[in-house]
Amino acid sequence: MPHEEQIISVDRLPRADLTLPISGRISRPEPALIEQMQAVGSATASAMLHKMGVRHTFMHGPLPRTPGRRVVGPAVTLQFMPQREDIASGSGQENAEKVSALWAVFETIEPGDILVVQAFADPYTGCMGEMLTTYFKGRGGAGIVVDGCVRDWPRIREIDVPLWTVGFTPNYASQAGLFPWAYNVPVACARVLVLPGDIVIADDDGAVVVPAQIAPEVARVTREHEEWEEFSRIKLAAGGALRTYYPLNDAGWAEYQAWRREQGRDPV
Repeated sequence: MPHEEQIISVDRLPRADLTLPISGRISRPEPALIEQMQAVGSATASAMLHKMGVRHTFMHGPLPRTPGRRVVGPAVTLQFMPQREDIASGSGQENAEKVSALWAVFETIEPGDILVVQAFADPYTGCMGEMLTTYFKGRGGAGIVVDGCVRDWPRIREIDVPLWTVGFTPNYASQAGLFPWAYNVPVACARVLVLPGDIVIADDDGAVVVPAQIAPEVARVTREHEEWEEFSRIKLAAGGALRTYYPLNDAGWAEYQAWRREQGRDPV
């Protein structure tokens, strides 16, 4: 008779020597900088960043699920990673979520924060549900961007937290192939690098990350851009020439400067 190998189930073997959850550090921008960014839309931020040479900032995939809502705030990050049976899996994994990064990250939420979740666009992992979203709102969180799915969508919709997500699922967080691994660490949300403390701008055009170290310059140039576009809209709505007013040519710029003086605004 052939020899039968004696294979022991992973449930009876030692678990990997790894302490979960893994946590990083976050340094939030000054509130004054967040306030300066409040008037900036995601489209303008994306365009300005592109002109500055920062090209990968738009988190393509998460769609606005609360139309008309807009948020600007510091990124708090949550990282899902693939499950491995010797670390966090099996029948007790739902209870394990309570001591995982999934629960821990919500304890770090401060008013105005935006939770950014790396979930690989997985259609089976419900990254959070009604109760955690309720807690997020109770702590003053501003919005959530999820590269994946959430569960309990009808109830979350009633909670009225601004949300950008790839989709919805009936599954809980670790029911499928992912597990909440780390928080306040770098994440790849929709293949875009987001660092804790970066500024996220999310609206009906989608979600864009503004790197923290260049956010003051982005705030400056986007304010100028938004202002001349305001003037351009007025002129175009009145039948002004597109070539003159979008973008402003030299003649259009001179008119814009005169308009600013009439408005009593500081010179550019």
